[in-house]
Amino acid sequence: MKKSLYLFLLLVLLTQINYAQPKDTACQARISVITCAPGEELYELFGHTALRIVDSVLGTDVLYNWGTFDFDTPNFYTKFMRGKLLYFVSTDKPDDFLYIYNAEGRSVYEQVLNLNCNEIKQILQAVAYNMQGDNRFYKYDFLFDNCTTRIRDIVLQSNKNISVTKNIVPPGTTFRDMIHYYLDRGSQPWSKLGMDILLGLKTDKPVTNSQAMFLPEYFMKGLNLAADNKKPLVKQTIPLLLPLPKQESTGIYTPLIFLGIICVVIFLISLSPANWAKKFMGLADALLLYVSGLLGLLILFMWFGTDHIACSNNFNIAWALPTNFIAAFFLGKKPLWLKNYFTAAAIINAILLVSFFWLPQNLNIAVAPVILLMLNRYLNLSMQIRMRGQKFK
Repeated sequence: MKKSLYLFLLLVLLTQINYAQPKDTACQARISVITCAPGEELYELFGHTALRIVDSVLGTDVLYNWGTFDFDTPNFYTKFMRGKLLYFVSTDKPDDFLYIYNAEGRSVYEQVLNLNCNEIKQILQAVAYNMQGDNRFYKYDFLFDNCTTRIRDIVLQSNKNISVTKNIVPPGTTFRDMIHYYLDRGSQPWSKLGMDILLGLKTDKPVTNSQAMFLPEYFMKGLNLAADNKKPLVKQTIPLLLPLPKQESTGIYTPLIFLGIICVVIFLISLSPANWAKKFMGLADALLLYVSGLLGLLILFMWFGTDHIACSNNFNIAWALPTNFIAAFFLGKKPLWLKNYFTAAAIINAILLVSFFWLPQNLNIAVAPVILLMLNRYLNLSMQIRMRGQKFK
């Protein structure tokens, strides 16, 4: 009897000890992806992504943001230009975070993820690792390593069985196509021209499903299409802020019209035999060579002098010849060697025009009239130097 009583008491004691053990609260955490709509400024134009982790047991609600940088960083603008500026993950309170987007009239959506205990732990461990020391910092790359791709990798790598089987974008869509969509929608035609001049061949490669999620809204779409077998990754989508009505995009072809008119006017002036027209064309030729040469030097710098992968292998250098900057200094004296230089430049521009729509890189249509004008000027300058050489023989 005593033996049975002792066994009963021991069983009760072990049960109480088991209940007294601290419970693992990690599995009760709620993890969400926050997607913010684009804003009006260029740096806001592509939207934003954050990760929200709510632990009801610990009473915490934290937003993790991988899009933070420090303006007080030494040589900030130099590092930013060269692609060497370090971004880092920071934390924020949801109310403080939403206040800014509410003031700007930008929508914010929360996708609550449908995760099991192991997946939650994997994400929490990844976030904790990213918050430790130098792990917080990373070298930002707009296409391949940004505030959205960091969260994409953390979420999708929590379970290797998670996959996106349907296409997020139509087959053949490139990085440039996706960037153009936002620039056109945000009425940024001049920014579009500038980015097209600086971005090289890599942006014209078709994106995979994973690569398409480098932009917040497409990551949001990818999460809605993601599943582990038949279990959807997103449990619930909650609109935290609704968007304000916005005007439709305008002025998409403004650079083409503006540059086209300027090129036509310069061409018509070049046909005039008047002295003022000749003086004007002398200044115009020098300006064309200086500006195109400086653009070419900038393209070379972005290609070889920075860590911006997307700026490499840039076909724009075929019309924005860096050597034009040197040729401009000799334009007044017109040495005979310039004839061969301008002839070679004309051939390059002619080939570029003929193959304009078949190049592996998509050149902005607004540069077409500039290339045509420069072809005309190269031929005229080559002929002027040849005639001048014959005159002195």
